[in-house]
Amino acid sequence: MAETSSGDFEPDALFDVAAYAARVRAGAEGRGGHFLLGVDGPGASGKSTLAGQLARHLPEAHVVHVDDFYLPGADRPRPGAQPGAPVVPGFDLRRLREQVLAPAAGGEPVAYERYDWGSDRLGERVELPAGTPLIVEGVYSTHLAARAFYHHRLFCRAARALRLRRGLARDGAAAEPRWTGEWMPAEDAYVAAERPDLAADAVLSSDREAAGEDGPRYWNTGRRNVR
Repeated sequence: MAETSSGDFEPDALFDVAAYAARVRAGAEGRGGHFLLGVDGPGASGKSTLAGQLARHLPEAHVVHVDDFYLPGADRPRPGAQPGAPVVPGFDLRRLREQVLAPAAGGEPVAYERYDWGSDRLGERVELPAGTPLIVEGVYSTHLAARAFYHHRLFCRAARALRLRRGLARDGAAAEPRWTGEWMPAEDAYVAAERPDLAADAVLSSDREAAGEDGPRYWNTGRRNVR
């Protein structure tokens, strides 16, 4: 479903969020304004911020956070339960596909429950009318089983040490074991196995902590086809 053309972004150039949003909107005209845009990348690489910037230019879109599909503790795989076993993500990606991506791509209404991080259970129910454009942000958002649902995909990256520093500033020092022992290894395995970066319209770096009118700026790290 992803759309490409010969119009490329130059490598190491500042990513123009407004121009990209305009391309997304123009590409959606033949679908009645409907689009699915995925923003993937490892933790603290700038996905949520970028999704917010895109949403300001695409106010008709609803932002879906993959964090809302975290598994409650009772259902979550336990890291290290089997020695040598790969670390697996603690997200219900099947629920993301079945409750959000598949119905949205099929022109149907969307309804899902958001994971409540405070109570460790599913909480608020979100209901969206058919045809609502979606920006889906979060690591694993464009995993292989979901990739074909999207019309557009972006991938964010940043240096590992910077991501860890950002993550601990947000989540607190007590979260470091989960970052280094659970979340980051699972993300590394995902990116290596499924290469969401290679399927993206553009791979964007948030390493250079500069700000513009929209907030933090992003740089394109390689030529990518975008429509």
